[in-house]
Amino acid sequence: MAVSITTLEVGRQIGSATVHVTRQDLVRYAGASGDFNPIHWNRSFAEGVGLPGVIAHGMFTMGAAVQLVTDWAGDPGAVVDYQTRFTKPVVVEDTTAEPGEPGAVVEVAGVIGAIDAELSTARIDLTVTSAGQKVLVKAQAVVRLP
Repeated sequence: MAVSITTLEVGRQIGSATVHVTRQDLVRYAGASGDFNPIHWNRSFAEGVGLPGVIAHGMFTMGAAVQLVTDWAGDPGAVVDYQTRFTKPVVVEDTTAEPGEPGAVVEVAGVIGAIDAELSTARIDLTVTSAGQKVLVKAQAVVRLP
């Protein structure tokens, strides 16, 4: 079912998602992105530069958050703009001792923040948290809809 601009209301929630992140996810992302910075896989290195531990790539977190919007819109190409500010790192614990357990959990919720009927776009405001803290702020995606 495609979302139509004519049925939207400012303030309406588009849904929520829980993203489980493992160190294996970070390794896969590093391979895909080419970002092999050791802060994303080596705890002693990450702590040595002042971080609380291994952290997820910022773009990984950003991409995981916008998935809620693309799923809701039904088309990843509908997202015409996406911006955010990074505020806290997503710390990903090592879970090799507990296979299948997430090293971090990212919670994402979306609400319609603005509608431009003339341009057939809606701004989706995302709330993105991990470990009880906002990890992205002013996370906003603009979606063009039929």
